[in-house]
Amino acid sequence: MTDPRFQSLHLEGLPRRELFRSARNALQAACGSMTLAGDVRPVEPEEPPNGETVSAPAGAATHFFIRDGDDLHPLTLGVNSVGRLPDNNVVIKDEHVSRRHCAIVIHCDGRCEIHDIASKNGTVLNGKKINGPTKLRVGDQILLCTRKLTFAAEYGEVKPASKAG
Repeated sequence: MTDPRFQSLHLEGLPRRELFRSARNALQAACGSMTLAGDVRPVEPEEPPNGETVSAPAGAATHFFIRDGDDLHPLTLGVNSVGRLPDNNVVIKDEHVSRRHCAIVIHCDGRCEIHDIASKNGTVLNGKKINGPTKLRVGDQILLCTRKLTFAAEYGEVKPASKAG
């Protein structure tokens, strides 16, 4: 992964840098070919919001978000970095959140997972600190220090791409 966001240059001290590099290697291993950009197949959610037993309609696509209070941060297919640095996909303006706190991986088959990236205070999912890649479901609560985030999704019709010309 040559993504400049996942270099360890911002870390001070060898132990933190090695933890970060180990977390980065685990993130790379988890991605595989399922995170390559391309056509995203319609997804049936495993656990729809509000406990309903509704499946995504035929031709529907899922768009994932992180809800931070009233703010919605869209997530893209592949690796989405979360932290306080301005080049993260999801920027959390909170001095307690690490510069690169965690990453959310969206696979093209609709699976989603969260990885802590050697943050100082760890990442908590639904009240439990995560120790490795952890599956995300719609409605999951993510705690970065004292910042509460919610993993959300939107289900809508796939619109065919318009052809130029």
